[in-house]
Amino acid sequence: MAKKPHPPRSLDELVALLRQRFPDMSPQFQIGARRLIDFPADVPIQSMRRIASSAGVQPATLVRLAQSLGYDGWAAMRQVFVHGLHQAPRRYAAQAKDLIERRHTRSMLGRHIAAQAGNMNMLEDLNTQALPEAARLLARARHVHVAGFRASHAAAHTLHYLYRLFRNQVSLIRGDAGLLEMELRALAPADAVAIISFAPYSREALRVADAAHARGCGIVAICDSEVAPVAHHAAVTLRFPTHTPNFFPSSAAALVLIEALAGQLLGRSGRQAIDALGQAEEQLRSTGAYLGVEDE
Repeated sequence: MAKKPHPPRSLDELVALLRQRFPDMSPQFQIGARRLIDFPADVPIQSMRRIASSAGVQPATLVRLAQSLGYDGWAAMRQVFVHGLHQAPRRYAAQAKDLIERRHTRSMLGRHIAAQAGNMNMLEDLNTQALPEAARLLARARHVHVAGFRASHAAAHTLHYLYRLFRNQVSLIRGDAGLLEMELRALAPADAVAIISFAPYSREALRVADAAHARGCGIVAICDSEVAPVAHHAAVTLRFPTHTPNFFPSSAAALVLIEALAGQLLGRSGRQAIDALGQAEEQLRSTGAYLGVEDE
């Protein structure tokens, strides 16, 4: 008879084990594990059925996931989250408080505003340490390639536009007209690749991540989950929530995170970047790119 695996006793150990086993999990287990990793504050205050419903799996999936990690069942694994959250009150208790406060009914616009406010408030706790690390990696790269497809394209375009204002060695991977493979040939070991992606994940984004890893590039994953496909080989992962009462994931927090990253990059680039930004602004004005400023 096979020996039952020893279950993790701390929340950090449990999350680390979920991440380690994630690539080899079944699709249903991956969905459940992603929910536990990204929203640990839900576990102590919500029922197993509600967590399963939010994740899009059956409650039995969470029970089997717990058992696969060595626990007797969901209740035993839940206790690890309860104890772990007592040890980290600032990060998780704040999320739990937000969840409870947002239960009251609002108008559709009010629910949108509340959801976006919640998304923005989570950005700091999710990225305080990772944001300067991401800026450092990108700033040191020979060339920075930015990628984001479908719903993630707007955020990728914003990062490319802002960064290109003060640095020439930045390009946007577009993948237009079937030319993605040709664009990926330009990746070099001294380069960095920033990839924006959120569920449902784009196959093209994963192709970029795999190519960047194969070429030895530094990867910054800007995504909605620590176990998003593009984060697997990332040196740094920046996370943004996509909660919304609407039928599509929200990218508003992603844009705020991109703007913060651009500010960090400018701050690391020194006087040369400020001069380049001034030159870019002057060129835009002199060519009439902005209405009403030609004659100033």
